[in-house]
Amino acid sequence: MIISLVEINSAYGLVIGASVVIILSYFFQVISKRTNIPSVLLLIGLGMILSQFLHTFGMEKIPFEGLVLEVLGTVGLIFIVLEAALDLELTRERWPIIWKSFVVALVALMGSSFSIAALIQFTMIDDFFTSLVYAIPLSIMSSAIIIPSVGGLHHDQKEFMVYESTFSDILGIMYFYLLLGNAESQGTGQVIGNIFSNIGLTIFLAIIVCYVLTWIIQKITGEVKLFLTIAILLLIYAIQKVYHLSPLILILAFGLMINNPRLFWFRGIRQFVDFDKLHSLHNEFHLLTLESAFVIRTFFFVIFGVTVSVASLLSWTVLFYSLLITVLLYLVRLILLWAFQRNNIFPLLYIAPRGLITILLFFQIYSVYPQYATDTFDRGILLQVILITSLLMTISLIQNGIGIKEVQRSKDTGDLQIRVNERSADNLGEDPGTTS
Repeated sequence: MIISLVEINSAYGLVIGASVVIILSYFFQVISKRTNIPSVLLLIGLGMILSQFLHTFGMEKIPFEGLVLEVLGTVGLIFIVLEAALDLELTRERWPIIWKSFVVALVALMGSSFSIAALIQFTMIDDFFTSLVYAIPLSIMSSAIIIPSVGGLHHDQKEFMVYESTFSDILGIMYFYLLLGNAESQGTGQVIGNIFSNIGLTIFLAIIVCYVLTWIIQKITGEVKLFLTIAILLLIYAIQKVYHLSPLILILAFGLMINNPRLFWFRGIRQFVDFDKLHSLHNEFHLLTLESAFVIRTFFFVIFGVTVSVASLLSWTVLFYSLLITVLLYLVRLILLWAFQRNNIFPLLYIAPRGLITILLFFQIYSVYPQYATDTFDRGILLQVILITSLLMTISLIQNGIGIKEVQRSKDTGDLQIRVNERSADNLGEDPGTTS
């Protein structure tokens, strides 16, 4: 039976459509494990098919698309950063992996964004600042694609990629908003002063809020406390955004405190915290963010597929610029891996897909910062860079006899099952044997 346009626009039509998309997303994950095709590509393809379906009924876009993207964007950022923070275990044994992955993620982000911005300014957009705004999303690696794909790597390589992609997400998001937040600043000195004062004030407030919030939630005896905590985080996030602070630092600090309580609750204040309750809260938050992030990722990739123009996807000009950008990304990554990894460059070089954060920040340009939006940058470039980098990662993993394998998680808590063995983590790429 043909569904009428009225039914598609109805509340029931939206519920049916959303349910079908989530169900298909689950099966796409199953297909991905069997065929080594990243599920993100299948979701984008589903969005493009959905776009043609909507056009058949005279609909140019998804109902309430702008509102849906804005809400999902805000909630999605919080869940993505919180999920990443809940995976970061700060220990002395992990320090070599942490600092190397952090430096590689930071320098790659800066190097890639400036080189891509120079290319965009030379070919598409005259203004370098606007070019940089478009370049930053393309410079961020996707933990949403990497973590479900690198489970077959050697232990240290796998852990390095999990940390690097997580840092790339967090640093990239902060970089994007700090840049736009200081767009009106006059002079380099003022920009640097604003950034340090912004981050300093945000860190100060984040520390106070995190200690108070952590203490409060462990005292709550009722069953409804996870979403209460999320609501409080959303409230504080929104208030800090109004005052142009960097609220993602708060989300990161909260996740790190929940995951590493003994590091933050040091001697002298440990009597105010119950570590057993915090451990239980960590497990519950992990499951909540894991499930929520799955839904958010699903709709973002599908909605992005809906917005993609098939004509631009088939354009040779768009393909040419996409390949140039991809070459710059891998060139910067090659230099950094050669400096830090030396003999362990492959297959890490090609594990640098772009994905959810790239799409999310790209949509933010048009919905939140329309003054920097321009039609001279074709959206097809975004899709093609995502497709090319995802396919290169898949081919590289298959050539190395690995394929798409998810990083294992605990069945009870959802924690990533990556642990540093007793030997030094400096020699990345060697097989450490069995891991817990």
